[in-house]
Amino acid sequence: MFCDEALDAIEPIAAGELTPEGRIAEHLRSCPNCAAALAGAEQLERLLAARPQPRPPVQFSARTLARVRRARWRSDQFVDAGFNLALAVMVLGVVGLVLMLLQRTGFGAIGTDAVGIFASGFTALAQRVSPSLPLYAGATALLASALAIWWWAERDAAL
Repeated sequence: MFCDEALDAIEPIAAGELTPEGRIAEHLRSCPNCAAALAGAEQLERLLAARPQPRPPVQFSARTLARVRRARWRSDQFVDAGFNLALAVMVLGVVGLVLMLLQRTGFGAIGTDAVGIFASGFTALAQRVSPSLPLYAGATALLASALAIWWWAERDAAL
């Protein structure tokens, strides 16, 4: 066994987490450097055990959890932004592919004609409805004021 293998086990042995057996125990008996390192680690463990433990600051747990939540939120924000960006790129790609297929197959001209038909229908509808718009606006304002008065009266009655 080499010293570096035994030195890796010295801290757990000194802390009582590992018992030296077999090759490690034999090496610690035969190697004065590793035995001295184990004695120093055991002395350090005794000094640390004898020392009083400091009390945590006020609201230590709450502040630590707040920092963890904030860091997790930031991480989630980066993931969300990346996902949204990838989704936008995919949607743009699909839209571009559909437009390219429409242009190649000749359906683009049909789409232009359909937009023209809808536009002319919308224009005719707007011309027929436009004379009645002031009436609808007045009725909407009257309804909104009636609801506001009702809400105000109910609020005062509840107090």
